[in-house]
Amino acid sequence: MDFMTALDIGASGLKAQRAQLNVIAMNMANIRTTKTLEGGPYQRKSVSFESSPVYSPFDTAMDNQLNRDLKGVKVLGVTADERPFKQIYEPHHPDANDQGYVFYPDINVVEEMTNMMTATRGYEANVQTISACKQMFQRALRIGL
Repeated sequence: MDFMTALDIGASGLKAQRAQLNVIAMNMANIRTTKTLEGGPYQRKSVSFESSPVYSPFDTAMDNQLNRDLKGVKVLGVTADERPFKQIYEPHHPDANDQGYVFYPDINVVEEMTNMMTATRGYEANVQTISACKQMFQRALRIGL
């Protein structure tokens, strides 16, 4: 594996964790949203990831056996969670139904904060990987001088 491939793998992890953090922030911001443009409460969202091969054009041409199993990560998409909405009795709320219940998204703050901490740690790990790769590259250049 060369330095550029290592940087590409780290960059793909950074991109994926950034997408995860954006979706978590969106969930937290809409925790009390009872009406969206689509009509109805906000639906919690989650990010789907998939491993993706990291081949440079040279590796593809040479069919390098050592780099064949290298994988990065890519975001497949953002999906809406199918959890049922929470019903809270608030008869004076403008979005209350005939029985006085308001439907809120089923977003658990503790779960979202845990997901945020996990995504932050993953982001930090990818930053450390990229930093280590840059340091190795700089030290290799010093050896050649």
